[in-house]
Amino acid sequence: MQFDDVILGRRSIRGYKPDPVPKALIAEIIGLAMRAPSSMNTQPWNFYVISGEPLDRIRAGNTERMVAGIPQSREFRTGQPFAGKHRDRQVGVAKQLFSAMGIERDNKDKRQDWVLRGFRQFDAPVCVIITYDRVLDGSDDTPFDCGAVATALVNAAWSRGLGAVINSQGIMQSPVVREHAGIADDQVIMKSIALGWPDETFPANAVVSERKSVEEATVFVGFEK
Repeated sequence: MQFDDVILGRRSIRGYKPDPVPKALIAEIIGLAMRAPSSMNTQPWNFYVISGEPLDRIRAGNTERMVAGIPQSREFRTGQPFAGKHRDRQVGVAKQLFSAMGIERDNKDKRQDWVLRGFRQFDAPVCVIITYDRVLDGSDDTPFDCGAVATALVNAAWSRGLGAVINSQGIMQSPVVREHAGIADDQVIMKSIALGWPDETFPANAVVSERKSVEEATVFVGFEK
């Protein structure tokens, strides 16, 4: 693919085929992603790639704890709930997804099932957990760098025909993730990325989120009119 085709064509994939993804292909994608810029070349990121039975155990543990009402234990801070225009954008994409999936506003069972899909890593055959070195905890540059490598990873995956979605639900029960992924104590769990071959028949996969315009987002200084 051309670069523009990847950037403009990529979308978040929330429905996957069960087909396995070759380990060598995932390694290739991660190698490309690690060319992302990092602050002063610190390269704080590490990757735990999970599939098969260990991933099934994480899915089950996440779901059971959330249904039981156990408070989330996400390790990277979430900040305050979104409000104003940021909340509007969050609600906007949710409406797009619910419409595509035929989930009515008052159908609590369907809405609950949709939420639980996130805690199951959207039933993808692979989950990539991005962590960063705990010794760097508290540095704002570190999560910035992890965001860069996550973006590079999903774009590299798309260029190889794979779909992905960056999500937090899959890591909100961090003890479950740590136990079954064998995450070292010197790592902080940052994000999870569901990864696999897109199921083109899954309605939500056709959703393209609306984006603010360049004019809204950009201030040009020192340029001629």
